[in-house]
Amino acid sequence: MKDKIIKFFEDVVKEMKKVTWPTKDELMESTNVVIIVCLILCGFTYVIDMLINFVLKGIF
Repeated sequence: MKDKIIKFFEDVVKEMKKVTWPTKDELMESTNVVIIVCLILCGFTYVIDMLINFVLKGIF
């Protein structure tokens, strides 16, 4: 069992060396995209919620 655990962590270290990590600029760009998309979806959800609210208040 001990050998399997050691082998597992050795494999993890090998695989982590293969990872291509993003540069700081790439990371900042991706973060900005995520924030902008979240804000757009938040605004869209707010507008739809207000429309549904308006329609339901008109019905009831």
